[in-house]
Amino acid sequence: MKFHNAHLAYCTNIHPAESWEETLHALKTHTLAVRDKVLTPDSPSGYAIGLRLSARAASELLEESNLSDFKAWLEKENCYVFTINGFPYGDFHGTRVKEKVFQPDWTTDERLDYTIQLFEIIAQLVPKGIDGSVSTLPGSHKTFHADEAAIFTNLERCAVKIEELSQQYDRDLHLGLEPEPLGHFENTEESLAFFDRFLATVDDPEMVKRRIGINYDTCHFALEFDDCKKSLDALINAGLRISKVHLSSALEFDPQSDEAMESIRNFDEPTYFHQVILLDNNRGLTRHPDLPDFFADLEQSNSSHPDAIAGRIHFHIPLYSEPEAPLKSTQDHAVDALKYLAENPNFCSHFEIETYTWGVLPDDLQIPIEDQIALEYEWVSNQ
Repeated sequence: MKFHNAHLAYCTNIHPAESWEETLHALKTHTLAVRDKVLTPDSPSGYAIGLRLSARAASELLEESNLSDFKAWLEKENCYVFTINGFPYGDFHGTRVKEKVFQPDWTTDERLDYTIQLFEIIAQLVPKGIDGSVSTLPGSHKTFHADEAAIFTNLERCAVKIEELSQQYDRDLHLGLEPEPLGHFENTEESLAFFDRFLATVDDPEMVKRRIGINYDTCHFALEFDDCKKSLDALINAGLRISKVHLSSALEFDPQSDEAMESIRNFDEPTYFHQVILLDNNRGLTRHPDLPDFFADLEQSNSSHPDAIAGRIHFHIPLYSEPEAPLKSTQDHAVDALKYLAENPNFCSHFEIETYTWGVLPDDLQIPIEDQIALEYEWVSNQ
């Protein structure tokens, strides 16, 4: 749906689906129900879908008449697709995801081929006059010790293909690399340094900057204790494209509060990575790969990090929802991103609500999924 000068959707990675049949079923069952809650049937702009396609679903969508049938369904339902989440390659629900969501990474042909398939799809789905985006992982995960030269090679190959498809279909297509805690690059400083190194290796830096930029996730940058305005200013001033903004919030807690430390145990679940980052009074950061690692460190050191003044956990919680005290959220970072849009209406045209952890939220934060998503739309509109 139109949102100021931009487009707003929610990411359908919140719905478990790995095949194309399952994906289409989720769209018909859940996404249309959300549409009916947030959009009038005769809205001239139509209802925007932020599509998530696994590698299997993408391959199946390109078979036989599936893509043309899907385009006809979108038109019938007054819907359109402007962005695809291409970060999770495979299973994303109901199994241990954690580091697997970074596999295969950008050192591999599998990741390149999958992403090109997504661009072949979005090039044919996105309406004329609207740009089309795909979001992906930040190259790799730090623990993989990836060959950065291989990442650069595959990203450049991808940029060349995106350029070809953009010209072939007369669409402005772009890829957004999504910094994440413990990703190959994870914050503003590391993002700038990564692109400096990457662009120094390519034949056509201007073309690459046109086709590859940053997917700015407000949860992830808040986790790093980066200031939203300063971060976006720095990325844009460096000539980087903000391909898409993910609107999402993380958990915040007081590491000196016994009650808060006990409360965060409710968010320790085995499906996703829940990195923990602590801020000390000298603005230094201490990182833990996951909540279990954080608790194990406390037990081994018998320390509560006496210099820590704030802690944040990579656990996406609904935008409209502040957890019960003593916990807090990083909602302010999402608010600041929307304020930035009001002051800089052309900095990015793609916005996506992304609270994919609905299925593993503690019971006190759960409501019917369509109601949750509708409330997130309402929250964004109210900002």
